[in-house]
Amino acid sequence: MSGLQAFRYGIQIGVFSDREENEPVQFMTPFSQTGSFESAEDLTSFAETCDVLTLENEFIDSEVLAKAQENSGTPIFPSPKSFSLIENKLIEKQTFESAGIEVTPYGLIEDEADIKAFGDDHGWPYLLKSSKGGYDGFGNETVADLEEAKEAFDKLGGNKGHDIIAEAFVDFTHELAVQVARNETGHVVYPCCETVQENHICVALKTPAPVAESIRKEAQEIAVKATETIDGKGIFAFEFFLTPDGSLLLNESAPRPHNSGHYTIEGCVTSQFENHVRAVLGLPLGSPELRKPAVALINLLGTDERDAQVDEALNALRASDGHLHVYGKLDSRPGRKMAHYTLLGEDMEQTYGKAQELTREVQI
Repeated sequence: MSGLQAFRYGIQIGVFSDREENEPVQFMTPFSQTGSFESAEDLTSFAETCDVLTLENEFIDSEVLAKAQENSGTPIFPSPKSFSLIENKLIEKQTFESAGIEVTPYGLIEDEADIKAFGDDHGWPYLLKSSKGGYDGFGNETVADLEEAKEAFDKLGGNKGHDIIAEAFVDFTHELAVQVARNETGHVVYPCCETVQENHICVALKTPAPVAESIRKEAQEIAVKATETIDGKGIFAFEFFLTPDGSLLLNESAPRPHNSGHYTIEGCVTSQFENHVRAVLGLPLGSPELRKPAVALINLLGTDERDAQVDEALNALRASDGHLHVYGKLDSRPGRKMAHYTLLGEDMEQTYGKAQELTREVQI
């Protein structure tokens, strides 16, 4: 989706992947290389073919990025320095906490004593997370007691030297998200949306979030502060918990376009993907304003292990101001994000309900 926006400006894109199978973006360009995210040499070889390098995920080490940038002379955005401040969940929380931003209660877990102490201090159940690489429920384990926690610690690689953090369960009323685009020309902040989660996977978005305007504004202000804290250049996404007393806790961040901003493609004057391209190229940033009062997005997840194909999508395609995006992944599997559907309207609950109805039968 970032590549499509780059093509609009006549920009050629190259792709670096650590997988042997084809990524959807690789069907868009002949300039593709495969290598290891752990190899500065591989990344340097790719960077030397580019004018600017940017990130699509955070499954990489800041030292590898720094070496590739130094060796190739190609600028990387977000910069290796910015990335180093949020490159894993432990460092991320320490960075924002040090900046005075309230985060979800957490702790580094190194042994059984830490496991027990966190439960004693914050209560059971709680979450154990791999500090690096988790997403969509992967790398996360909910633990209800000491034995479950010990098993999860081992499963997540704690006994193999991987950093594992614990996060307390937070009593919240809504999960919210905000995207910020920033470069040397300034910054823009997107509307605050609500993310609807099931089994640690975002299944839908409501924009603007159905909370008080003051809460939405506060989330935007915190997101801008967090972006400035890391001197970020590019697009950044921030996820929050809204507690029953009206407090906002920063839960996670992403130094890249994020699923919580997919609604911006049709929902906003300038999408997160276009502003990502503009930001890393040093171009003026576009307006993040909503095009309609209500924008609903439904993530379409795989239900079976099969070759990906689109079934029963005609009603969704017929709807006025309804927009289907199929990602081009070759294999479908349960819970995998395969596509999304965005519907614009005048009233949030009506628009959201209609989007759910229109996508109920879609299979990918």
